[in-house]
Amino acid sequence: MNHEAFRELLLARQAALQDQHRDAADNRAPVALDQQSLGRLSRMDAMQQQAMAVATNARRLHEMRAIKAALIRIEKGDFGVCDECGEQIAEQRLRLYPTITLCIACAEALEA
Repeated sequence: MNHEAFRELLLARQAALQDQHRDAADNRAPVALDQQSLGRLSRMDAMQQQAMAVATNARRLHEMRAIKAALIRIEKGDFGVCDECGEQIAEQRLRLYPTITLCIACAEALEA
């Protein structure tokens, strides 16, 4: 398993998420209650869009924390090792979810 390739993949995703976070800052701002600039329905629509932007940001921040943890595991030499059983996580699974910390068997056992 080539940890350097995963490191580069994670760093690229981290940079993309940081760009998205920065670009979406205005969307997360509170909606102004100025009656002159927005009608009632437009304000409700703006508030809904703001709520969706806040939720999207929460998911983005969660993924950024997972990426940071994965990068730390790479540095420590623990990347690709299941947190539960200590076995290697399948490389194909890591390619799909490079921040994953459980092998399939342990993930399935936790869901049951």
